[in-house]
Amino acid sequence: MKRIIAIAAFALAMLPAAAQETYENAKIGWSDLNGTARYVGMGGAMEALGADISTIGTNPAGIGLFRKSQANISLGVVSQQDGNAFGGGHTTNMSFDQVGFVYASRTSPTGFLNFGFNYHKSRNFNYILSAASDLYGASQNKLTYLKAKNGSLFNVGGKSGLSPIFDQPKISCNQLDDMYARNILYWADEDRWYYEEANSYTMDRRHWGYIGDYDFNLSGNINNRVYLGMTIGIHDVNYKHYSEYTEYFPQNSPIQVADDREIEGTGADIKLGLIFRPIETSPFRIGLSVTTPTWYDLDTHNYTTMSDAGGSVYNSEDYEFKLYTPWKFGVSAGTTFGSSLAVGASYEYTDYGTMDTRYKTGSHYSWWYDDYYEDSESDDVMNRHTADMLKGVSTLKLGAEFKAAPEVAVRFGYNYVSPMYQKDGFKDGTLLSKASYYSSATDFTNWDATHRITCGIGIQMDKVNLSAAYQYSTQNGFFEPFQCSKENDEDGNIIENHPENNVPGFVKVSNKRHQLLLTATYTF
Repeated sequence: MKRIIAIAAFALAMLPAAAQETYENAKIGWSDLNGTARYVGMGGAMEALGADISTIGTNPAGIGLFRKSQANISLGVVSQQDGNAFGGGHTTNMSFDQVGFVYASRTSPTGFLNFGFNYHKSRNFNYILSAASDLYGASQNKLTYLKAKNGSLFNVGGKSGLSPIFDQPKISCNQLDDMYARNILYWADEDRWYYEEANSYTMDRRHWGYIGDYDFNLSGNINNRVYLGMTIGIHDVNYKHYSEYTEYFPQNSPIQVADDREIEGTGADIKLGLIFRPIETSPFRIGLSVTTPTWYDLDTHNYTTMSDAGGSVYNSEDYEFKLYTPWKFGVSAGTTFGSSLAVGASYEYTDYGTMDTRYKTGSHYSWWYDDYYEDSESDDVMNRHTADMLKGVSTLKLGAEFKAAPEVAVRFGYNYVSPMYQKDGFKDGTLLSKASYYSSATDFTNWDATHRITCGIGIQMDKVNLSAAYQYSTQNGFFEPFQCSKENDEDGNIIENHPENNVPGFVKVSNKRHQLLLTATYTF
């Protein structure tokens, strides 16, 4: 058998800048529980209690409860419980998590106007995924072959692709299809296309980077009963991954795909919050909040290499795209019992199925502002796929703080996040979407619910407070290396054991993390 090895050259460069794929976008839209040690120690359930700088990003009215100015800084350690070092990454990493201040200004005997700024790491991407399983004849290059046969492959390497062989319409092709089709699937000795059946695979991927949030807040109160706040947020995205996917064959050398990807860019959003005390003589408070979509302007780059015993080929692409995350709505309640106990509960809802992935269509000149602005359109095909694969997410936060002594506070919390992914969700590489053209990875993970258990302690020393928090986070998921494919009969029923079924099966994976967080606070 002779394999043709050549450098792949895309005809895709002339296409408009594409939107990103659903599963990649989900990584950007997700948030961790992070902030000050007090906020984390109480499970984040402080949206109605307020008076903690971390509420600047969840319920901005919480900043209005400050009576004195304050500055904070937080750092810690994050450790992955069930991972192995890979790709230069380690399972335990230091993390700079938060720094900010609040300036409290009295405007009347019962009124304050407060200003706040806070940086915090809303997303820590550090995670190493490892998966391995039997394939029982399924393979990546068989997937490409079936796409071609079913008319789902087009313009491979700028040529007419596989369609003349199968006489099918030309629809879509991604970077991996291009590499497999041009460099793996052609048998030169017999002048025909073919596919190989694989025995097993291994996958290792290192994720790293962060999303940093820069929040600017204006808030205040009316007669110590109604608190209002607004936060303008700037988000800085720095995401990278490196993966090695290897398929093993009964008679031929293994094929490995190594993929480097980066996503960088910025976004902005607006948060509005309200806290009020229904009963004047009671400390019980109710909070309401809403966060607009984050309007991201992003750039992504990948460098992908395919290797076997005969040599290696590569593809590389850069493109810009836009992503608008969903609206977020929150309701919360909290109260204090004397000066020794505070309890809080919060609920948030976000429908990730409404994420809007967009591609840029050009720019226009504004005579009024004497500047150029970029135009974009929704990627309707990818957005429909997002609506089918993702769903609404509920977040429940519960927390309590007990003053064991006037200078010592003990905290406990629980945080639950419902699944974002549909159980039968999958990454569809056959979509007639500009995002599909630039896909360099076919694997996906459908993550289940997230459970977070937290605790902490705070010690007050005159104007300085030192706090520590511990967070244990656990999440399970189902990993698949590529899209499942099964043949149907004339009535649409699946034909079991059909030779052209391509079913990789799923592997259970998990993400269990430990976080130790320290915060120093100075009140002035």
